[in-house]
Amino acid sequence: MKIRSIELHVMEMPLKDPFLTHLGAVTVREGIIIKITNSDGISGYGEGVAFSTPWYTEETVKTCLHMLTDFLIPLLQKNPIDHPAQASNLFSSLRRNNMAKAALETALWDLYAKSQAQPLSRTLGGTRSAVAAGVVVATDSTTKAIRQIDQYLIEGYQRIKVKISPKLDYAFLAEIRRSYPDLPIMADANSAYSLKDIERIKALDDFNLLMIEQPLGYDDILEHALLQKEIKTPICLDESINSYDDARKAIEFGSCKVINIKVGKIGGLYEAKRIHDYCFEKGIPVWCGGMIEFGISRAHNISLASLPGFSIPGDISSSNRFWEDDIITPEVTVQNGFVTVPSGPGIGYQINEKRLQEVSKWKETIVF
Repeated sequence: MKIRSIELHVMEMPLKDPFLTHLGAVTVREGIIIKITNSDGISGYGEGVAFSTPWYTEETVKTCLHMLTDFLIPLLQKNPIDHPAQASNLFSSLRRNNMAKAALETALWDLYAKSQAQPLSRTLGGTRSAVAAGVVVATDSTTKAIRQIDQYLIEGYQRIKVKISPKLDYAFLAEIRRSYPDLPIMADANSAYSLKDIERIKALDDFNLLMIEQPLGYDDILEHALLQKEIKTPICLDESINSYDDARKAIEFGSCKVINIKVGKIGGLYEAKRIHDYCFEKGIPVWCGGMIEFGISRAHNISLASLPGFSIPGDISSSNRFWEDDIITPEVTVQNGFVTVPSGPGIGYQINEKRLQEVSKWKETIVF
């Protein structure tokens, strides 16, 4: 993997509709795009999924740029690697900063798969030709939620996730369940509750949810184990899972019955595959979570979700769910509830260079 250059872009695009959680609203999305070109002129792409402010994790676009330009890329310059799996060990000398690591590591995987002239899904061990698509409803209006769900069902989505909080839970879910008595629904709390709310959370058992995602603290494993013993609804952990060790401990403690794997949050595809393999061995269902991504990260998620343990539809929606025009071509589309896993080399999508230039607000090229 002889690298010739690394190109960094900071880009920004408005969402078609605000994405609302109890933590705040996202109306404009910043992101980092990485292009790694090798000595043969082959390029691989990765995406940094940190937000502009540290509302979801401690990382931001600016901190990721700092880590990439001052630490991670220099590490790669001084320590050439032969396979992208080696990047995880190389980057482990730097604590956390998983989103910055994942941005660079996923680009290396795309480059490697392309250099081998094979799809990234196959490089990772994927077995599916199509992955089931799920979608997120993030609004504080029951009327809007039902209208959105109606449209998503027309488009074929197989699973609906709704954002909840103590101010928007039982009555909100009751109205949705009345309209859709048999629909696979999960609720995502984004750490909005504490153990003081245990009776309130237990009441949500009434709705036969697929799962409740991250009800308690964003860094908690222990209290989720206590809660899972008290409720029937399976707990899914997201924010608490930032590494293979986090997943292993959560499963050993009985903190959850489902795990959400987010490539961009846990350091990249190597760690994501390790978590998948462990959960598959232990019989724990996993699904692929989204981060309001642009097309490059979405393409990496599709490749990962082709692995056999991803038995629950993930947050893998069409590009037009968020964007008027994405930065990949063709754009991701959902057909009959599924997204086709690309058969072309690497991530299987081309970069729309014209669109990328239109939405980029900063660019730097580092020559090796």
